[in-house]
Order: sequence, then structure tokens, then C-alpha cells
Amino acid sequence: MPLVTSKEMLWAALEGHFAVGAFNANNMEQVQAIIDAAVEEHAPVILQVSQGAIRYAGLNFAAAMVKAAAADADVPVVLHLDHGTDFAQNVRCLRAGFTSLMYDGSKEPFEVNVANTRRIVEIADIVGIPVEAELGRVLQATDGATEEEIEAAKTDPAQAREFVERTGCSSLAVAIGSVHAMKTAEAELDIERLKKLRAAVNIPFVLHGSSGVKEESEVEAIQYGICKINVATMLNQAFTRGLLEAIQEDPENVDPRKWLIKSREAVKEVVRHKIRLFGSSGKVTASGFVSPKTVHRGVHIGGTEE
Repeated sequence: MPLVTSKEMLWAALEGHFAVGAFNANNMEQVQAIIDAAVEEHAPVILQVSQGAIRYAGLNFAAAMVKAAAADADVPVVLHLDHGTDFAQNVRCLRAGFTSLMYDGSKEPFEVNVANTRRIVEIADIVGIPVEAELGRVLQATDGATEEEIEAAKTDPAQAREFVERTGCSSLAVAIGSVHAMKTAEAELDIERLKKLRAAVNIPFVLHGSSGVKEESEVEAIQYGICKINVATMLNQAFTRGLLEAIQEDPENVDPRKWLIKSREAVKEVVRHKIRLFGSSGKVTASGFVSPKTVHRGVHIGGTEE
């Protein structure tokens, strides 16, 4: 089916107390694995392309792979820009047919983040494309983030309310204790901070850096408004592990497809597991739409519908 936007999907997740898996892909095999798992699980899915993947594969090529895979799928698929760090990148992705954008101004001063996010929201809204923003900062494991630095980078609830009111973003990536590029799941999320954020701002929240988060913590966070969970490092680990195992099993092989099939299957199983963990398995009706309850039509701030 054609690509869909993330707005309706995430509001259905918020109301239905599940999360949609947002999986990063860097090549054809990862795209296939993500879509195949979603189809088999009857789950909505967000396929993310990062700026790094765009540099690697090229914008049009990356978008075309996702569009081709989605066209053959019978579940809703979103093509999302992950961590777009400037206005131009968001516009280029909008032009290339992305159905969900992200502006990551988390490294910028608050007022700059507000202004840039608002500018992207205004242009995307013209063609009905939602924009994810980020407030607070999810740090990088490669930077050697300390507990004190992680705590200081968390999203402030009062600031989040002002940010959403002023920017009109569709969803908000919040910093509640996760860290990007962690190779093992050790982090526990700050659920009390998340509860305060939910009391201040009632739009779908996004969790970045989930590969390093304990799964029971992810599940608890879904009950307080985490509606989109990003998965990247774990998929790359699975892909690489599958490839290495395939090479070790058949080192004389000269047909890379035979090795890459194993990589694809390894990624697919991780995606399947996460879809089930997030509660999105079976959340697609026969007509191809995400199921539960009514779908949000306005913006909620602090529990009040506009």
C-alpha cells in the first residue's frame, strides 16, 4: 500500500497504549527485513532513514527502496527522516516523498530550537506531513556520557509544554535516561520524569536510543505516552552477527547473496521481537489502518483539547 504519515498512527498508539517500532535501515536487506516482519505481524511500522544512511546510499535511492517495499506490503508504512539537523535536509526529504520528518535541534539553544522547529512545521504542514522534534538531549555512548551528564540532559516538563505550544510539533522526542549507540541493554528510563512530561504535554512521545534500554523499562514507558520507539544499533548488531556467522559457515562462498540472506533473517527476528514487545503486533485491520479507538484530530496540551 502507499506510504502513510505518522500522525494518525502515533495517536492511535497513544490511545491504544502501544508503541510503533521505528526501525533504521541502511541497505536493501534491512528494509526488506523490517517490512517483512511488520507484514507477518500485522503491525504498523515506521522505517527510518538517517542522515548517515542518506550519505551512504543517496537520498533518492534510500527513499525509493522504502517506497518499493511499502508498495508490496498490506500494512501501513511510514518513511521517516531520523535526526534531520537542519532546515535544508528536511526540505529535501519532504521533496523526496518522506511522510514524516524530524528536526533535531537538541544541541541548539532553546530559542534556536523553537524557531527552527516552527519553520519546518510550517512548511511541512502545508502538505500534511507531521514533524517530530527533540527537546532535552539523548547523549552518545561513544562520548562516554556520565550519569550526571545524562541527568542534566533530560527534558524539562515545563519547558516541554512551552516548546510544543510554540512550535506545533506533532510528536516530541524526550530525553529520559536512554543513550544512543549503547551495545547492551543496561539503562533504566526515568519513569517519574516521563509522568511529569505526560502531565504537562499530551502529544505522542518518542524514545530514542532504545537499544541500550532494559526491555521492562520500555514496556512501562509505553503506558505513559511513549508511542514511537527508535531501534537502530540493535539492528546493525544483528545484521553484522548474521553476516559473520554466514561467512564462518561457508568461507568459500563467492555469492554475497547467500551470506546476506542470513543477515536479513537476523534483522527480521529482532524486528519481530520488538514489534511484539511494543504491543503493536496485530494492530492493523483488514482495511490497512491502525485500529484502536478514535483518532486524534487536534493538539492536546496538558490534557486540554484545542
